[in-house]
Amino acid sequence: MRRKYRRSIGVAALMAAAVAGNAAAAPCQKDMSFDRWLAGLKQEAMAEGVSASVIAAASPYLTYDPGIVRRDRAQGVFQQSFLQFSDRMAAAYRIEGARSRIAKYKDLFARIEREYGVPASVLTAFWGLESDFGTNSGRLPVLRSVTTLAYDCRRPDRFRADVIGGLRIIQHGDLRPEEMLGDWAGELGGMQITLADYDKYAVDFDGDGRRDAVRSVPDTLASAANYLVHLGWRRGEPWLQEVRVPSNLPWQEAGPEIQHPRLQWVQWGVTGAHGSLRADDLPASLLLPMGRFGPAFLAYPNFLKAYLGWNSAMVYSTTAAYLATRIDGAPPINRGRSDIPVLSSAQIAELQRMLAARGLLPGAPDGKFGAGTRVAVRKAQLALGLPADSYPTPELLERLRGGR
Repeated sequence: MRRKYRRSIGVAALMAAAVAGNAAAAPCQKDMSFDRWLAGLKQEAMAEGVSASVIAAASPYLTYDPGIVRRDRAQGVFQQSFLQFSDRMAAAYRIEGARSRIAKYKDLFARIEREYGVPASVLTAFWGLESDFGTNSGRLPVLRSVTTLAYDCRRPDRFRADVIGGLRIIQHGDLRPEEMLGDWAGELGGMQITLADYDKYAVDFDGDGRRDAVRSVPDTLASAANYLVHLGWRRGEPWLQEVRVPSNLPWQEAGPEIQHPRLQWVQWGVTGAHGSLRADDLPASLLLPMGRFGPAFLAYPNFLKAYLGWNSAMVYSTTAAYLATRIDGAPPINRGRSDIPVLSSAQIAELQRMLAARGLLPGAPDGKFGAGTRVAVRKAQLALGLPADSYPTPELLERLRGGR
């Protein structure tokens, strides 16, 4: 769901990590032969309870495919703004597709909401974004993909867990190795669930004795709901609400890492874009995905925990949450000013280098506008006396270039 830059969406840079730079990774396996490495992985799996017969059945797929590594390396870096991305992904055909499926599976969605508290609009938004409702989930052997990427140098620990998770799925009787077909980065089914998460959170909701989140619509949807609950979904609470903001708002208070009660936002002059905004104690963050002149949302704990847990890329998660509100009947967002600038990846990388030089941003520049860069931008804006809305602009870039 979250690991790779979505192939079906086609916007690689939007799936950036929540902070700039990579966390410390396991040692690269380049100095160990694949066969020797795989023997060690099989021993680890057996130590964790996977049977020898399961490993034998899966072995034809526990192979190395250099083509997968090439695809992983080839993921480009470019920027799309929230409006560019949401215009594509929250398109009318996807909204109507979601509504038609809600009508088709009315009883199923009602049962899932009773069990997990996750509304149909939230699930169908993810279903549509991840795979166009199961029509574009991939046809590659995922065990081969995750084995290859576990042996590769970049993120071995993450994919190693998927290999063992996949073996557990087979041992549990959910799927046979030849049925585990999906995305090139090893994600399965209409919700593009990773093998490790499938092992932990998939459920048998159709009662056939198998957790089949690849071909069973009930299992697919209920497994996603179960995962969202694990991430922190709160029954009966909102996730995202479009708002209007005053020109004199304390902009430095915006951002997903800052929360205030709705009462405080009301006192600062924030109003609901469609209907009233309750002045109560429900915590909320103000999201300004394109700065103070663009769309504005209040994001609630369901967004901050479940949506960002599903995918930490702010543009993707905000689009997914916004799409769910549209499926529920909300009108299109107020787009704000038409001349909001969007920095290129090269400009973002230059900005990151200057922020790092000022001690505001750790890690190497990657050209991706992730959460760490957003926080660093706010700090720089505050230091330079600019409105601290955390959005990078040409003005900020010029001020940093001039050392002012």
